[in-house]
Amino acid sequence: MTEQARISQPVSAKAAVDRGRRRGFASLTRRINPVHIVLALIALLWLIPTLGLLVTSFRTRAASSQSGWWTAPVTGGWTLENYETILGSEGGLPPPGFSRSFINTVIISIPSTLIPTAIATIAAFGIVWLGFWGRSLVYLGIVALLVIPLQITWTPVLQLFNILNLTGEYYGLILAHTGYGLPFAMFLLVGAFVLIPKELVEAARIDGASNWQVFTRVVLPLSTPVIATLAIFQFVWVWNDLMNALIFLQDVDKFPLTVAIRNLLGQYGNEWHLLAAGAFVSMLVPLFVFFGLQRYVVRGLTSGAVKG
Repeated sequence: MTEQARISQPVSAKAAVDRGRRRGFASLTRRINPVHIVLALIALLWLIPTLGLLVTSFRTRAASSQSGWWTAPVTGGWTLENYETILGSEGGLPPPGFSRSFINTVIISIPSTLIPTAIATIAAFGIVWLGFWGRSLVYLGIVALLVIPLQITWTPVLQLFNILNLTGEYYGLILAHTGYGLPFAMFLLVGAFVLIPKELVEAARIDGASNWQVFTRVVLPLSTPVIATLAIFQFVWVWNDLMNALIFLQDVDKFPLTVAIRNLLGQYGNEWHLLAAGAFVSMLVPLFVFFGLQRYVVRGLTSGAVKG
């Protein structure tokens, strides 16, 4: 059969589908490299503790104490009572209970995210785009605070809070989170604002824009992914914080979820199934926030990777 005749023969639908599958598989194989395999293994290792926590949260006390979570598919012992206990108004989390602890966490987390993010955004704009004397020294002084261990600040800050009557108040803890979060926020935002083309800012000023208009109409729209990334990281850190809440609140009725879950160890001893359920409930909100805004995280972290 000649080449022309072979070409003129119609190709069956099944043969076309098989050919498309082979091409797709070959293309996928070419795209996969050892780096992808290593990253997939690392991601799997990171997920193992979370998987263990999830499985333990659905097991009975007897099953959790007699066998490891990895044996659950064989040994069984599944139950929903752990979550019913944790979320119940009685017999659940230690005082102030789940509902009050959740509200306390929201009251603390939202201002502790918005305030340092707003302050750092305005301050970073001033350092990068306002030509005042000593701005480099101010920036270096703020970023230098990153090397100070958080633990050595608790005693002097607590003494200051006692003098100012801030201990045991929501706004005292919010102030502490703001101060602790600002150095990293400044470091991240100054590095992002520097990448904004200088020509855009100069063109806006030539058109008569004030500094505030440059900030709101040029800098903020271009920096939204980085600012959103900062807000996500700050929110997750504050939501999961234990020690600052334990040190600066000292009021049972105002304790967040992390402190209430930690108190399960003292109230129930080795009730790991309840501790796992409470910890997993506490993880849900940060997970929703992170995955819901994941596109901003990716764009924010890679905004300076390629410069056109």
